[in-house]
Amino acid sequence: MTNQAPKTIIIATRNSPLALWQAEYAAKLIEENFPHIKTKLLPMTTKGDQVLDVTLSKIGGKGLFLKELEQAMLSGDADIAVHSMKDVPANLPKDFTLCSVFERHDASDAFVSNKFESFSELPQNATVGTSSLRRQSQLLAIRPDLNIIPLRGNVQTRLKKLDAGEYDAIILATAGLERLEYHDRIKQKLDNKTCLSAVGQGAVGVECLSIREDLVDLLSQLTHKSTLKCVTAERTMNIVLNGSCSVAIGAYAEYKTETDTITLEAVVCAPDGSKVLKQKASDADPEEVGLKTAYALLAAGAQDLLDMANN
Repeated sequence: MTNQAPKTIIIATRNSPLALWQAEYAAKLIEENFPHIKTKLLPMTTKGDQVLDVTLSKIGGKGLFLKELEQAMLSGDADIAVHSMKDVPANLPKDFTLCSVFERHDASDAFVSNKFESFSELPQNATVGTSSLRRQSQLLAIRPDLNIIPLRGNVQTRLKKLDAGEYDAIILATAGLERLEYHDRIKQKLDNKTCLSAVGQGAVGVECLSIREDLVDLLSQLTHKSTLKCVTAERTMNIVLNGSCSVAIGAYAEYKTETDTITLEAVVCAPDGSKVLKQKASDADPEEVGLKTAYALLAAGAQDLLDMANN
């Protein structure tokens, strides 16, 4: 395989406004850094976008957002695919690799409501919309009275349902809202004590075929090194725990420049929030800190909670 990058890079992307924003962001970065290369978007609708009436864990998990895009790369219709890293499964299919991870945006979850200014203001038995088991379990751990109702669809669809009065509040990723210029809809950014984010949340990654050394060599130059370290730590922990969207796992890693270390905090919860395990570890090596955190969680009894979610 030649290491000469193509003159035009075709980017497979989901057809949602947020996915298109991410793909256009990647296209701009590529063209700014490599002026001799042009980009072209190939928008697609995935099964994850089409089936909205059930939770992801019941129809195949996060990989449903990637399958059609990966097929486009295998068939030669696309060179790369751009994803939100929180949608990328812990283990990629063997023919694929991540060739770049861009600088992370805010990784927090956002409290969005037309009635209340903060999570703590929610009244007894308030209705909160989210299809994320991770969010559901952490919020129920604090407020077991809450009525958590499934909510899927793109950002605009979810906001419309909130505006139609179906929920007292909904929880969305801060990064997605801010990228789509919905800053004013964010009433509160939830801190890590309330709701630890998803693995990779806030970061955008680029996937390509493993054999495309030309693209790996080129696009790895755009990787934000400290973001990659943090995302690697989170994903390593997730792989050990066999994490997916059917289990309640949250994680957030921070890189400290002055000490050249990564600190990872992670949580595993019972689906109903009745039990929460949190662990934290630090190390200079991203994979090592991921392993340390995962094994500390397992030593504390995380496997029982993971089994509970999978049954």
